[in-house]
Amino acid sequence: MLYTIIVLLAAGVVLVPIANRLGLGGIVGYLLAGIAVGPWVLGVIADVASLRHVSELGVAMMLFAIGLELEPERLRTMRRDVFGAGSVQMVACGAVLSLALLAAGLAWKPALLVGLAAALSSTAIAVQLMTERNLIRTPTGATAFGILLFQDLAAIPLIALVALLSSSAVAGDGHSLWVSVGVLVGVVVVGRRALGPLFRAIAADGEREIFTAAALLLVLGVAALMEWAGFSMALGAFIAGLLLADSEYRKALATDVEPFKGLLLGLFFLTVGAGLDLSVLAREWQAVLAAAVLLFALKGGVLLAIAPMLGVARNTRLTLAALLAQGGEFGLVVFAAAGASGLLTGDQTSILNSAIAVSMALTPLAVSLAERMASHAQTTPADAPDLSVIEAAPVIIAGFGRVGQIVGRVLFAHGIPAVVLDHDPAQIDLIKRFGYKVFYGDATRLDLLRAAGAADARLLVNAIDDVDASLALVDIVREAFPRLPLVCRARNVRHYYELKKRGVTVIERETFESSLRLARDTLQALGFAPYEARVAADKFRRHNIASLEALYEHYGDEERMVSASRAGREEFEQSIQRDRELTERIAREGWR
Repeated sequence: MLYTIIVLLAAGVVLVPIANRLGLGGIVGYLLAGIAVGPWVLGVIADVASLRHVSELGVAMMLFAIGLELEPERLRTMRRDVFGAGSVQMVACGAVLSLALLAAGLAWKPALLVGLAAALSSTAIAVQLMTERNLIRTPTGATAFGILLFQDLAAIPLIALVALLSSSAVAGDGHSLWVSVGVLVGVVVVGRRALGPLFRAIAADGEREIFTAAALLLVLGVAALMEWAGFSMALGAFIAGLLLADSEYRKALATDVEPFKGLLLGLFFLTVGAGLDLSVLAREWQAVLAAAVLLFALKGGVLLAIAPMLGVARNTRLTLAALLAQGGEFGLVVFAAAGASGLLTGDQTSILNSAIAVSMALTPLAVSLAERMASHAQTTPADAPDLSVIEAAPVIIAGFGRVGQIVGRVLFAHGIPAVVLDHDPAQIDLIKRFGYKVFYGDATRLDLLRAAGAADARLLVNAIDDVDASLALVDIVREAFPRLPLVCRARNVRHYYELKKRGVTVIERETFESSLRLARDTLQALGFAPYEARVAADKFRRHNIASLEALYEHYGDEERMVSASRAGREEFEQSIQRDRELTERIAREGWR
């Protein structure tokens, strides 16, 4: 096993960076690494099945981390996406795929089962891609994630359906529906009452390693229990995360499992690539390719057709279809059970498994293509998402997080109306309760800016948290609304310089003034008089701003920036030294 893990890690370390540099993405790199070391190329790893259970822990860890980020309030806002969008997608895609298989000559039982199983998407791939592209908290990401959660739930009755459609009951594990439901309810009830006090007691002990071990034990234990009850490991881990989503230890838990999640998720993609049967692919390549293309085309077409019904904005519908058009890991489980029960032949199972693996490998490329097509599409005000009529206001606030909220509250307190744009559904739902007019949407979309009245607004406050999205908004506004003044929040010095390079003149670094205030409080706590502390902070502010402006002349030339920064730091140190000498002289001579 140690040798196998070393080989897998080595393959990933070599091929994943290459795939990233070629623009293929890390997932494709892992899949290629798995194919390279698998039984059909180098043959270094022959027994892929022995790694599958370990690799599934990567998906479980990923969903645990996602569950931690879903506070109860946000989860309540997702119920429409989970049960509404999820059921519509499952029924529509399952029906179309089953009818296509019937038309291809497959008997009705395997056609129904395969059609429904192929309607399942890969949670691991879709969520990983959404995370890489910061889509997980957008309205489209919320819809996609809700559909994926429903699919995880739907995988359970699908496995039971194998036993119902076949003459043998190999697909079941002997548990009745009531036992499964009882375990689910028990996990939720006990977890809500016990997990908080448990982690509080562990944290009080002060041993960080035990805290990490407890986090891993929680994920693995709940995942194993849910799998025993007939559910998926991934669903069990997700529930474990949800139970701790409103805990004060949420961030610490997420930090502890992050390294394990990344490694195990990479192992999952490696085993998918290693498990790709290239002998079947070589022998039946036409059937495999046709199945993979038809799966993508039919499933993607259905998703595009139902996207308006799901409330997905026009310019992101293609991205949603590309994210969910592939087959999923739970489909592989259903096909294996169907093959063992006799519903599918060995060749049919191999072809379907290979087609799903190929569709997984194609997904990152398809998503990249969909995003490029969406970015080049011409949008008009008529393309705007379905929003209530936005009343004109003199100010538009893009991003209503910790910075945007303060700006908005000050404006509203003085009777100045503002249009607020944000893409966090939970945040918007909460803020609306307090009477603010906040609208769903990505502020970097030109059509949404037009609908928000950017052409007539007096000012746009750019308070977007993500640096790249913030700069993209400035670029769009400069091109489409050149007369619209901008007030921007900068996350760091690089962000400050990039905004300044784009002609923005009103920029505030988000932590600078609060840090100076903290420095003043620190000096006062050490015995400085309030006046002395204020003078020291003001002096540092003037020096810092002057240095920032001086360094801007060399922005882009790293060597000159380092040299200028060093010179500025020495000058400031000399100034502080002169002040200290003057203070000592005054104290020595008694000069008032």
